[in-house]
Amino acid sequence: MITQVTVFLENEKGRLADLCRTVADAGVNMSALSIADTAEYGLVRIVCSDANTAVEALDKAGFRAIKTPVEAIAINDVAGGLAKLVEIFDNAGVNVPYAYCFAGKDAQAIGVFKLSETDSVAVAAAIAEAGFTILKADEI
Repeated sequence: MITQVTVFLENEKGRLADLCRTVADAGVNMSALSIADTAEYGLVRIVCSDANTAVEALDKAGFRAIKTPVEAIAINDVAGGLAKLVEIFDNAGVNVPYAYCFAGKDAQAIGVFKLSETDSVAVAAAIAEAGFTILKADEI
C-alpha cells in the first residue's frame, strides 16, 4: 500500500501551477498526477516521493489536502494486462471506486487503485498468484 495525496482544487486559472510549485518547493517529486473536474473544483490525486511533506506544504499554502491509502500495482504493458488485473478484483468481489495508470519502468505500467474494504490478505494473494506485484512507495 502507498499513500496518495488528494487535493481539492478550485477550478481557477493558475491554481494547478500554484499546487505544483508548492510541492516542488517542498522538495517533493511527483510521479503521477490525475485530475477529475467539476464546474467549480478539481480533485487532484498525486503519487509522490513524500506524501507527509507534500500535505504539510500544501496545508501551509492554503490547499485542502489529505492522505489516502491506495494500492500501486505493476502491470505488464501489453494488451490485456489491465483487464487481467481488474478481473481478479471482480472475481474477489472487490469494488474499485477509482483508478489511474501511468508509465513505469521496463515495459511495465503502474496502476493506482482505490479498493473497497475487503479481505486484503486474500486479494493480495490472488494478485501475487496471477503474477502481479504490489509496489511499495520506494518502488515507484
